[in-house]
Amino acid sequence: MMIQPALLSRGDKIMIVAPSRKVQPADIEPAIKIFRSWGLEVVTGKNIHSHAHPYLAGTDSQRLHDLQEAINDPSVKAIVSARGGYGSTRIIDLLDMDQLIRQPKWIVGFSDITALHLKLVRHGIMSIHGIMPILFSKDRASESIESLRRVLFEGHFTIASPGHDANRVGLAHGRVIGGNISLILDSLGTASELDPSGKILIIEEIDEYRYRLDRMMTQLRRAGKLEKLAGLVVGHMTDIKDPEPPFGDSVEEIILHAVREYSYPVAFGFPSGHEQPNLAWIQGELAVLAVSEETRLSASLLS
Repeated sequence: MMIQPALLSRGDKIMIVAPSRKVQPADIEPAIKIFRSWGLEVVTGKNIHSHAHPYLAGTDSQRLHDLQEAINDPSVKAIVSARGGYGSTRIIDLLDMDQLIRQPKWIVGFSDITALHLKLVRHGIMSIHGIMPILFSKDRASESIESLRRVLFEGHFTIASPGHDANRVGLAHGRVIGGNISLILDSLGTASELDPSGKILIIEEIDEYRYRLDRMMTQLRRAGKLEKLAGLVVGHMTDIKDPEPPFGDSVEEIILHAVREYSYPVAFGFPSGHEQPNLAWIQGELAVLAVSEETRLSASLLS
């Protein structure tokens, strides 16, 4: 059983925190303006612009303080991660989750925030995989921003992606989980290890070589994380490069090779990850994945 946080209403307070990479005030100002236009009160973590670390958004204790404060403050109804990068795994095991279990609230982010999503799923709490403030000013971000608003205020999502020649048709039902493959692998052997059995797994990745993507998919298969899926959804595979000499196999061939022994539906080209649109979806939500026989190359998640 998963716990769904309360939907937002006008007048609610949200807090922007930075559990990962450093963020500057100008990076999040466009998002603050948009959140306020939705009728939300916006506050930021005390240490969000700390210069105590050259890469991370402050020391581990500073980043942990801000995230824990946002969790513990009963007036904060949602927590938005300013950006990804790296750093959340250094602090997530130190979080006290008791207050969040008593008073669940939406936590929003993707990329490095996948680590936090997986921890929340382990505690039975739904969260939102979606666009972060640092990306609100990017070209073509409006659709992603609107999808986040709908999930926060309406609590459901419907996402359709164009047909893809590599799709494997079928219908699947299950809770939807996942995110960045590197962070999924990073969870293996930890308290927040991915448990994908009977679930619809969404994956995305950025800036890797094809042979390394193959190694990651092979590791997921060897770890038993692909065998019992209800379905697999492949989001943006951004800047996946072929090395010299070339690996040869395409991204689609690499992924289909890893799941060759299994018969569940597989959908490619899903609008989630490090490109636009990056449409919001709910971690832990019961969903239907339809890779339609009629349209054959269409995939959609329907909450």
